Amino acid sequence: MNKQQLIVELQTHGLKLVEQEIGAAGRKGGAGPSDHKAVTVDGTTVMVPIYNSPAAQSPYTVGIDQATNQMLLQLEREAIGSTTPKAIAPIQFPHQPKFYSLTTADGIPYSQIALLHSRDVLATTVLQTCMRYSDTENSCQFCAIGQSLAAGRTIARKTPAQLAEVAEAAVRLDGVKQMVMTTGTPNTSDRGAAYLTECAKAIKARVDIPIQAQCEPPDDFIWFDRMKAAGIDSLGMHLEAADPQVRAKIMPGKAKVPVEYYFEAFAVAVKVFGWGQVSTYLLAGLGDSLETLLDVCDRLIQIGVYPFVVPFVPITGTPLANHPAPKSEFMFTLYERVGAMLKQAGMSSEEIKAGCAKCGACSALSNFEK
Repeated sequence: MNKQQLIVELQTHGLKLVEQEIGAAGRKGGAGPSDHKAVTVDGTTVMVPIYNSPAAQSPYTVGIDQATNQMLLQLEREAIGSTTPKAIAPIQFPHQPKFYSLTTADGIPYSQIALLHSRDVLATTVLQTCMRYSDTENSCQFCAIGQSLAAGRTIARKTPAQLAEVAEAAVRLDGVKQMVMTTGTPNTSDRGAAYLTECAKAIKARVDIPIQAQCEPPDDFIWFDRMKAAGIDSLGMHLEAADPQVRAKIMPGKAKVPVEYYFEAFAVAVKVFGWGQVSTYLLAGLGDSLETLLDVCDRLIQIGVYPFVVPFVPITGTPLANHPAPKSEFMFTLYERVGAMLKQAGMSSEEIKAGCAKCGACSALSNFEK
C-alpha cells in the first residue's frame, strides 16, 4: 500500500484509538468537518477521524514496537486474516502546542479562541453561531458548530484583539505558518465578511501571518476588495455539495443560495485574490455522483478556483451521524481524476497563500497533484 492509498484509507475508515488523548487534543465538534485528530504517518501530517462511529469500527489501530518503543500504524488481525496485527508505517501525534497553556488579557484560555490544525495551522471560528443552526428546517445536516460552544470548549464571539493576541503567540511559540478564519453565518447581508475583515486588520497589525477567510458569498462583492485590503490573502466559499437536489436535502437553508450565485462570486473573487487563491470545500459522500463532482471540479478549475475535495466525515450528535463515509475506492478515483485536472491546469495547493487547501491535512488531494 503506497502513501496515497494509506491516507485515503485512514481518512475514510478513521483510526481506532484505545487512548485517544495521545499528543495534541483532537477536534471534537465545531464548524465544518470535525471529530479529527492530527496524525503524522510516514512523514506526512493528516487529519484523521477518531471520535465518530466509523472510527470505532476501523481496522486501523496504533501499536508499539517493543524493540524501539516507536508507535506504529497497524491493521487489525481480523482485517488481514492473521493471528497478529500487521505493521503498516511509523506514526506520530503532534505535541500539545505551547500557546494552549496561555490565557488572554481578559482571562479566556487561548485554546477557546483558536486551535492548532495539522502541524502549523492556526484555525478559528470567529462567530461560533449560525443563523440556521437551531432551525431544523434550514440547518446543514452535517454541521456541529454549536457542539463545542455548548460543551464550553470555545466562546461565541472571538474579538479582533483576542485573535491578534493568540495569533502572535502561536507564531512566536509554536512556529505557526498560516491562519484560517471561518465563521458561522450571521443574519446580515455581508454573511460575515464584515467581521472577518475587522478581525484580519487586527491580526495583521500584530503579526505577519498569511490568512484565509471563509464565508458564504456576500450580497455585495465589494466585500472581496475590503477583505483583501484588510490583509486577507485567500478566500474560501464552500459549496459542500454540487447537485441541487443533494444540497436541498442536506443543507436546505444554504441551498437557497443557488450554485450559480456561488460561481458569480467565485469569478469576482478570483479577480481580487488571484488565480488559485480562491477555494471551495466539496464533501464527497453526501450524495453527489462521481460525474457530478468531476464536472463541478473541472468548472471550478477553469475559472481559477481550487476544488478542495474532502471525504465526508459523519460527526457524532448531528443528523448525519450515521450517514456512511464514502468508500476509499470512490475517493481514490475522485482524487486521481481531480489531481490530473489540477496538474493540467498548473494549479497547486502549494501555491495557495493560506487556507484549508494549502494545509491539505483533511484531504489526500495534494498527494495526487503531481
